[in-house]
Amino acid sequence: MEDCIFCKVVSGEIESNIIYEDDKVVAFEDINPQAPVHYLVIPKKHIPTLLEIKDEDQKLIGHIYSVISKLAKKEGIAEDGFRVVSNCNEAGGQTVYHIHYHLLGGRNLQWPPG
Repeated sequence: MEDCIFCKVVSGEIESNIIYEDDKVVAFEDINPQAPVHYLVIPKKHIPTLLEIKDEDQKLIGHIYSVISKLAKKEGIAEDGFRVVSNCNEAGGQTVYHIHYHLLGGRNLQWPPG
């Protein structure tokens, strides 16, 4: 997607503070952090919303959660706890239409989230 900001992060066209990358995903710091640890984990494959995830994407989605687990452990937030958020469509708070998962931790997170 040529106008997708996250596709531009994946391609290197937009610079970001990448903290993890492999052949399937990229993780980078959120530019508007809501917690001491706030990373975005995105697939390199462009999938606009959670509603467009297909059966063939199951391994990719599982891999994303595996990366999230590794990052939570690496950042020292796994034991105390953390939150993973993925918004879908406008009323769900999605502003970039490329699926992404927010990893938040490092402070007590309240419920309901907002």
